[in-house]
Amino acid sequence: MPKHEVVVVGAGLAGQRAALAAVEAGKDVALISKLHPLRSHSGAAQGGINAAVGAEDSVETHIYDTVKGSDYLGDQDAIEFFCQRAGPTVIEMEHFGTVFSRADDGSLARRAFGGGAFPRTIYAADRTGLALLQALWERLGTEDFTLYEEWDVTNFVVREGRVQGLVGFDRRRGTFDEIAAPAVVVATGPFGRIYGRTTNAHSCTGDGTAAAYAAGAQLKDLEFVQFHPTALLESGILITEGARGEGGILKNAQGERFMARYAPHVLELASRDVVSRAIVTEVAQGRGFTGPYGGYVHLELMHLGRERVESRLQEIVDFSRHFAGIDPVTQPIPVYPAQHYMMGGIGTTIQGATNIPGLFAAGEAACVSIHGANRLGGNSLLETLVFGKEAGAAAAAYVDRAPAPAMRETDLEAATGPIRIWSARTEGEDPSALRAEMQAVMERYVGIYRNEADLLEGLKRIRALKKRFQFVRVVDRSSVYNLNVSDAVETGHMLELAEVIVVGAYARTESRGAHSRTDYPKRDDAHWMKHTIATRTPNGPALTYAPVAYTRWEPKERVY
Repeated sequence: MPKHEVVVVGAGLAGQRAALAAVEAGKDVALISKLHPLRSHSGAAQGGINAAVGAEDSVETHIYDTVKGSDYLGDQDAIEFFCQRAGPTVIEMEHFGTVFSRADDGSLARRAFGGGAFPRTIYAADRTGLALLQALWERLGTEDFTLYEEWDVTNFVVREGRVQGLVGFDRRRGTFDEIAAPAVVVATGPFGRIYGRTTNAHSCTGDGTAAAYAAGAQLKDLEFVQFHPTALLESGILITEGARGEGGILKNAQGERFMARYAPHVLELASRDVVSRAIVTEVAQGRGFTGPYGGYVHLELMHLGRERVESRLQEIVDFSRHFAGIDPVTQPIPVYPAQHYMMGGIGTTIQGATNIPGLFAAGEAACVSIHGANRLGGNSLLETLVFGKEAGAAAAAYVDRAPAPAMRETDLEAATGPIRIWSARTEGEDPSALRAEMQAVMERYVGIYRNEADLLEGLKRIRALKKRFQFVRVVDRSSVYNLNVSDAVETGHMLELAEVIVVGAYARTESRGAHSRTDYPKRDDAHWMKHTIATRTPNGPALTYAPVAYTRWEPKERVY
């Protein structure tokens, strides 16, 4: 049985930064990934990373913009910590070799993003996530660590009140194995594949978040699901907010720049929840375009000129030409919102600690909470690096005082028991079919606009799917790259998380940030200025609540 001091699950930006911090602290570190690290979903982030580096900007303004963007549900102590480390983090990544775009005077180029009082989003064309990922992977590659590639983590082993290790499925060998470790960092990213229309990669199934939940970790604020306003109509591929930051404008079928109705001061650069609701409203009220893939609006870049569009939005040009058959230099891009980001996740401290000793989390799998009810664009890449570093360092420090892990043979038996049952069945449910039904339910009943009747129906359907999942069948008997097993494991994880999302959304009888209830259209600070905490029970998630941390900014109306 392999043994390590710190095991990091997930090899995107948060996971790699955690691993680097733990290695630099002198620990024996393992990094587990279901993909090659350079294929991690962090590489899909396009627009940029926020830092207040300009003379006209300030850390204080970045803090306030983030607090306001969160609809005052973000913990202000965490937000202050986060924004204060933005500049040093960007400088560190540049020193690691990230090639950022430059202004004419040689300084770091910056573009405007929604919800920001100043242009503070530093970028590498529209491939910022990939540029950061490549630089960090090269830096981590100079250190000594163990990589477990193409592994699915199925279970975290918690006994005697602390982490003992984990069980994972090695796709290449087709075997389940134990890894003993006193400290585990969960950095498995988002779980947007719960929804059918999403900008998330197919690998974004929330395995680490769900495994932590099953082990007793508390999940925080999962009802807050961000929809990105601009995704390609047919495919759901992300069209970066940087397109609007460069001057792109939204128009409806009547030729109106309709954001003037919803955010008259900042127009297309309002926060993502505001712009998403505006697009949905335009289409619902008959002012959108119609086509075989549903209603949509236009994102226009033509007025920016060929040189600016092709140099600063290279990936958007490629995506539009190859996946939509249009040239954004001369034609408008058909767009409609798609699920994009999870504000909620495993509840953690600023240092990444969870309610389970030895279990840490960072990145989109975690909830510190800095995003509250709505994340500002440009803050997610920064989050992975700032809190990945903190979690890795905290996990390394924990190892110094933790007892040695004590895995048992029964741990592997218990973890693999369900898979043996699935594989022994001669008839049963197809995990892919269950996944597709779950995605349709979440799209229909737990979308941008919500109400009691829809949420109750959605919960009924998700719980029915969970019951059917008890009879899931794995038909593939292959021992190598058995993706039928992976599919079943992932589907089970997503159904667990979907239930938490719906239960939390039903309970929160207000509208705040990305959680918009048509039956409770107002924000209710008197009753709902608090975080939702979900704990797993045999009967589903049990909800409790925790206060929001305040420092200086009292809630007020959020307008743009």
